[in-house]
Amino acid sequence: MSTQPLASIHPDAKIGEGVEIGPFVFIDKNVEIGDGTKIAANVTILEGSRIGKNCRIFPGAVIGAIPQDLKFKGEESLAIVGDNTTLRECVTVNRGTVAKGKTVVGSNCLLMAYSHVAHDCIIGDHVIIANACQLAGEVEIDHHAILGGGTLIHQFTKIGKHVMIQGGCKVTKDVPPYVTAGRDPLTFAGINSIGLRRRGFSNEEIGEIHNAYRIIYQEKLNTTNALAKIEETIPASIHRDELVSFVRSSARGIIKGYFEE
Repeated sequence: MSTQPLASIHPDAKIGEGVEIGPFVFIDKNVEIGDGTKIAANVTILEGSRIGKNCRIFPGAVIGAIPQDLKFKGEESLAIVGDNTTLRECVTVNRGTVAKGKTVVGSNCLLMAYSHVAHDCIIGDHVIIANACQLAGEVEIDHHAILGGGTLIHQFTKIGKHVMIQGGCKVTKDVPPYVTAGRDPLTFAGINSIGLRRRGFSNEEIGEIHNAYRIIYQEKLNTTNALAKIEETIPASIHRDELVSFVRSSARGIIKGYFEE
């Protein structure tokens, strides 16, 4: 471990091998930091934080602060950051409440400057959250999603796998997997075909996803009937079942299509 003398590290903190800690860093009790992580100056890592291996944390970030939730009564909870994740300047990740007991940022993620992850959020792996995005409590974001800068996400909202959201949007409904979304109010803008190809999806798989969303957004069926038609007309597959399950289980309802009233 390489530590600047001006850093303050609680003796009970568990620091892995090869960790680099810059000046004016504060690391509280009940903190664990994995091997090879680099922590720049003026970072604050508070009680209940669990940082993975080979992470990079930039100046001004605050991990593990108590939730900004008036229902929080001081219960023990965690703020978890997976391996190989980068938290840029002034990122904040609050720890969980009794609702889930933890806030989770997955592995291989990039959270850009001034983004905020509130209590009990669950963020999957390979997620990119651009500058100044604001996530309210208990938001869930699945693997490989990308949020454009300045995106605002309402509490309890869910965003599916491989989604791309235009910068500056307000997200108040669930965003189903494999799509792009934009405009105000937020609407379905098509399939994230470029992102899917980059991640190894075949033309046949992308076509299957496109056909499913054509039924949902262009055939003027209610959600129940649209899902029933998808299951009747499109052969079962991982991707078909993923999107059907997401839409069917959505408590908030999914975003509308551009031409829906």
